[in-house]
Amino acid sequence: MTKRTSAKYKIDRRMGENIWGRPKSPINKREYGPGQHGQRRKNKLSDFGTQLRAKQKLKGYYGDLTEKQFRKIYAEAERVRGDTGEMLIGLLERRLDAVVYRAKFVPTIFAARQFVNHGHVLVNGKRVNIASYRVSEGDVIEVRQKSKQMAAIAEAIALTERDVPDYLEVDHNKLTAKFVRTPGLGDVPYPVQMEPNLVVEYYAKN
Repeated sequence: MTKRTSAKYKIDRRMGENIWGRPKSPINKREYGPGQHGQRRKNKLSDFGTQLRAKQKLKGYYGDLTEKQFRKIYAEAERVRGDTGEMLIGLLERRLDAVVYRAKFVPTIFAARQFVNHGHVLVNGKRVNIASYRVSEGDVIEVRQKSKQMAAIAEAIALTERDVPDYLEVDHNKLTAKFVRTPGLGDVPYPVQMEPNLVVEYYAKN
């Protein structure tokens, strides 16, 4: 288990929100942050603090990407003509681990990264083991034949707290998913409010 995976509950508590919508999140019971100073009265965040938190929350949601990884994705979004915040969301949702998670082949985004890295996923019939691999519209993602009997897959499909978004066409009998289109912010089923506009403001100033 990676350090980031073992810290996923700490991310929720640090943000003060159940960012993955999990029933077992500690934030459902304790709304204060982790550590001995977690219960101190919170001061009102500055503009910088609000922007930083929005960035940390979005970055944490996708498996707590490193700052280097996240900044690289932001830089790509900035180069594309159009709304940078919307482009950022689209690029994040095109990550292979994000697609595997959205298709409900795995229970968590952290499990999705491991699932891809261990070679359980095919894209258009070819094995891809890079979690950051970027899918394109029309790509077909499927679970490798040898991996289809894994208990974690059945567990994920049975989860009721999240649904498959409409920019994916998923067949849970065949364990295949087609990436139909790149989503915008309004299409992505985040359990909490994400504010990519604040992320754009953060990077514009830093």
